[in-house]
Amino acid sequence: MITRTASARYEGFGKEGRASVSTQSGVLDGAAYGFGSRFEGEKGTNPEELIAAAHASCFTMALSFALAREGLSEGILETTAKVRLDKEGDGFRISRSDLSLEASVPGIDEARFRAIAEEAKANCPVSKLLNAEIGFDLRLNG
Repeated sequence: MITRTASARYEGFGKEGRASVSTQSGVLDGAAYGFGSRFEGEKGTNPEELIAAAHASCFTMALSFALAREGLSEGILETTAKVRLDKEGDGFRISRSDLSLEASVPGIDEARFRAIAEEAKANCPVSKLLNAEIGFDLRLNG
């Protein structure tokens, strides 16, 4: 079993509060986030961006390993995840994550690639974690 950790700190409250997030690895170390970066486009990160990064990277790694199991060793996979935050009643809800994949994988036909990619989408650990609709589109470049 592997356990990873992250922490968040909020100083002050509401819109005026200042927040930061850190990860066990140190890749994020006091990275700023807060109301402004979440809702007003200010510099800093936000939970939805971090979830999008987690989903894109998890799916892409799962697909990479699935392609390696098929005997493929060359190519490029580029995934973007768009996580949507919707107003719901008095609060908010993360309603979906849309993955968009552009790939260049020599030696595989599109139907087989699509089947492998769909399986990776369904079975990557972050996809399993999210209780949201997960949209998906892909483009395989010859």
